[in-house]
Amino acid sequence: MYKILKNELIGENIFELDVYAPLVVNKCLPGQFVIVMAYETSERIPLTIYDYDKSTGILKMIYQVVGASTKELVDLDDEIYSVVGPLGNPSELVMNIDEWKEKKVIFVAGGVGIAPVYPQIKYLKEHNVKVDCIYGVKNEKYLILEEKMKNICDNFYIATDDGSKGYHGLVTDCLKSLDKHYDKCVAIGPVVMMKYVSMLTKDLNIPTIVSMNPIMVDGTGMCGACRLIVDGNVKFACVDGPEFDGHKVDFDAAIKRMNIYKTFEGRKYLERCEGSMHHGNCGNCGDK
Repeated sequence: MYKILKNELIGENIFELDVYAPLVVNKCLPGQFVIVMAYETSERIPLTIYDYDKSTGILKMIYQVVGASTKELVDLDDEIYSVVGPLGNPSELVMNIDEWKEKKVIFVAGGVGIAPVYPQIKYLKEHNVKVDCIYGVKNEKYLILEEKMKNICDNFYIATDDGSKGYHGLVTDCLKSLDKHYDKCVAIGPVVMMKYVSMLTKDLNIPTIVSMNPIMVDGTGMCGACRLIVDGNVKFACVDGPEFDGHKVDFDAAIKRMNIYKTFEGRKYLERCEGSMHHGNCGNCGDK
């Protein structure tokens, strides 16, 4: 069990969950994630590490209520049953920080994708890397971390679908309107958004990283639920990612798979089509 220090609403159905988890925090780097369980009988939920403090052992996460499992988190008060991590690989930029000190990076965040963006930009700014960020949401009710982002970005742009704040339109249109040179783009958010950002940056000749967030069960490569096709090869977001070259990800296959995986029949279909690769050779079925 992990002590909950904060579980508060910070946006439209968006919550910040802070827990005391010193063993997890001690190993954290920007770009990684954890898998949590509200109760012993709950489903496993992958959550991005939004922030952490190694001196206090506090781990901060952000989640959006989209179903029964995330709704369970809302009702937690004192303790959460399980927090496993850190999982996945740290951000490519963080691991090669010296390479970027004379270059300029643009982050494109969609919705709660701003949560994994925050620790990466914070780390880059601490190492004097020039960073801009575009943050896209449906409308201003969904904005979170706005002031914190302004404090760590060289330039921070907000884009809303309805024009309620900032640029009126899509993040891709906002990026085109900037007419600036960037050495790298990092896109994190809904898969469809990352697809179109990657299509644009390919035309603009900007190398692009995307952080993939497919359905995930165990987070260790055993279940195979987070299977992706990258440059024609099978990858698993939990152990090979979550970051991949956005110009090599098969986004259409990822979107199709995520939609199919929502039903029992769909999961059995994938199991039949993919054979042992469906679950990373573990032999277990994702509907259990």
